[in-house]
Amino acid sequence: MDIQQNLKEVLADIPQQVRLVAVSKFHPKEAIEAAYTAGQRIFGESKVQELEEKYASLPKDIEWHFIGHLQTNKVKYIAPYIAMIHAVDTYKLLAEIDRQAAKAGRTISCLLEIHIAQEESKYGFSLQECRDMLDEGSWKGLKNIRICGLMGMATYTDDTDQIRNEFKILHDFFLELKQKHFQDTDSFKEISMGMSHDYQLAIEEGSTLVRIGSKIFGERNY
Repeated sequence: MDIQQNLKEVLADIPQQVRLVAVSKFHPKEAIEAAYTAGQRIFGESKVQELEEKYASLPKDIEWHFIGHLQTNKVKYIAPYIAMIHAVDTYKLLAEIDRQAAKAGRTISCLLEIHIAQEESKYGFSLQECRDMLDEGSWKGLKNIRICGLMGMATYTDDTDQIRNEFKILHDFFLELKQKHFQDTDSFKEISMGMSHDYQLAIEEGSTLVRIGSKIFGERNY
């Protein structure tokens, strides 16, 4: 498995304005070191304990993104160093990230996870739940988080029309929220969508962050 060559090919495939989150979850730190040596700095993890171990032993200029489902009681462990949390799916979680970020003397970038897939197993706000949460307004009092955009996962299917449509829903919703709540917020600019099997469609539909793992690191050993 030539990680550096894979990384090079993926980067050649992505426009300059789109950032790559190399999804390193379930891969050993040697795999991250190989990608790091090739210049990659943003890595995505989805388990707090695994991230803790990797953070402790890898270079400190890595920008760690938490991309999995995050439990409120685990936020405190990653708050001192996490760069971005992609899957904020409740107001309660947002408030806890704010609380732990304040303790750590930091401001943490967050993405609101929107449920766009047909699969029930996926997490995230429905469009209406997200509208209601933002309309209610309590989030404006949270001073140690920065809402930077949205994240979503399309249905795992071979139906490219369906995938494209789900990505389009997320992009349109981003524009709606930008207009209504974040017009004067320069940092509200990210749409995290697209993985190894569908990132090309995601980029065509306006993704700014793609989360690619197996195409770089190979299949995972769970």
